[in-house]
Amino acid sequence: MPAALFHIGGASHGAALAVTVVIGGGFIFLSRSGRCGAAVSFCEHALAVVLAWLPLSRLIAAAWSGVFDLQRDLPFQYCDLAAAAGAVALWTRRQRFCEIIYFFGLTGTLQGLITPALQEDYPSMAFFTFFIGHGAVVIAALYVVLGMRHTPERGAVRRAMIVTTLYALLAGALNAVLGTNYGFLCRKSPNPSLLDVLGPWPWYLLALWLLALALYSLLWLPFARTRDRRLVGQP
Repeated sequence: MPAALFHIGGASHGAALAVTVVIGGGFIFLSRSGRCGAAVSFCEHALAVVLAWLPLSRLIAAAWSGVFDLQRDLPFQYCDLAAAAGAVALWTRRQRFCEIIYFFGLTGTLQGLITPALQEDYPSMAFFTFFIGHGAVVIAALYVVLGMRHTPERGAVRRAMIVTTLYALLAGALNAVLGTNYGFLCRKSPNPSLLDVLGPWPWYLLALWLLALALYSLLWLPFARTRDRRLVGQP
């Protein structure tokens, strides 16, 4: 029996978002409480494993079931890069990876969680894979800053834009060779999304790059103000 079609804003979508909020909020609270250090460390590493495994699991599951689709199953989406950065950030606590997951997770991946490019509804495997993967990235993005307290350092926006641009160039080259659409660089998502208001191709790519710069800058702003206050000795 085929799975029902997914609807943005439907009951299953709302439930998935609610579960993400509860798990993420609980994880951050547990870390900031200063208690259960061993449990927090275990959760950090478990989340890192989930982030590292999910993009590969999608590829393996598709190949195993005989429904591999070159257009969607290779781990080259923007959110796959965010997941990889999040896995390294949680496992190693490296500052630069914490910055990447923070910016990527709270821009592109969060937007994907709110307006999923998803066709099959609950209880399909695609539904679980999508929301576990995207939810884990967003949780990690918030956790590295609020739980681990690895806030972005000066120059973080520039570094994030360099990584974003390199990703776009590599994904664009892959799309040109394979005829795919990773990163939605060749055409927009079939589901309603932010891309719909950014103009036609190729102009929406420039708009998307400028939007990334603006959103990264907004995400940096709270930490820029805090660092400025520390430099002048204000409380």
